[in-house]
Amino acid sequence: MEHEIADPLGTGPGRVLITGAGGQLGAALTEVFPDAVALASSDWDVTRPRTDLVPQCSVVLHAAAWTDVDGAESDRDAAARVNVEGTRNVVGLGAPVVYFSTDYVFDGSKEDPYVESDEPHPLSVYGRTKLDGEREVRDGWIVRSSWLFGWTSRNFVRTMLELGSKQDEVAVVADQRGSPTFVGHLARATNDVLELPYGTYHVAAAGDCTWAEFAEAIFEDADLACRVRRITTEELGRPAPRPANSVLRSERGAPELPHWREGLRECLDRLASS
Repeated sequence: MEHEIADPLGTGPGRVLITGAGGQLGAALTEVFPDAVALASSDWDVTRPRTDLVPQCSVVLHAAAWTDVDGAESDRDAAARVNVEGTRNVVGLGAPVVYFSTDYVFDGSKEDPYVESDEPHPLSVYGRTKLDGEREVRDGWIVRSSWLFGWTSRNFVRTMLELGSKQDEVAVVADQRGSPTFVGHLARATNDVLELPYGTYHVAAAGDCTWAEFAEAIFEDADLACRVRRITTEELGRPAPRPANSVLRSERGAPELPHWREGLRECLDRLASS
């Protein structure tokens, strides 16, 4: 069921609460919502209820998550505690929730981009725990995005920059396709999501590419003389299965984000300035 709410942010400081503020998306959200109560995992382990936060928030931007896709395969209980039980505790605060979910709730068998009405069918433990987390949200917004990257924390862009500065060649998967999404763009679009009725929305960068094409763009824009050797998912041999196609598009009027190349340039500028 969907609901419309008026003035979801209320007025005055402390009306927005951000979980996972120490992560790359949480850091971006903290910039966009400077008056928010921003809690890193050291401030609040979401696997433990925090009833004292109830009077502080009228909406929760829930960015805290277990994001180690391969690690979830060997520690599914820990992943479920964060992504499912943690979300249950956030919902238990009683405020509307923006739950940031993932393209990995889909199996990648569709040739066209995935839209909100497509039936989820996750391949990995991580994807299943994120989908189960979605099901915990009663009043709020589920925001699925794709291949997040930013100027903080561990992500593909920062990893490629490190490898590209040390190596002449990097092997990168060329048979998975998605829409790399800059966390700064996603965080800004969250303001627009809050104006929409409750429900599920796909909010990802315009355009799409493979991981190998993404790596080549990173090296090109960062002026790094590193080659990309294209390999298959099977050759990489990671523990968790990934969808071959996880491009997300919206059929429900979700905010449209800039192209991923624009996000990459903005991210590189942030990294250079820091």
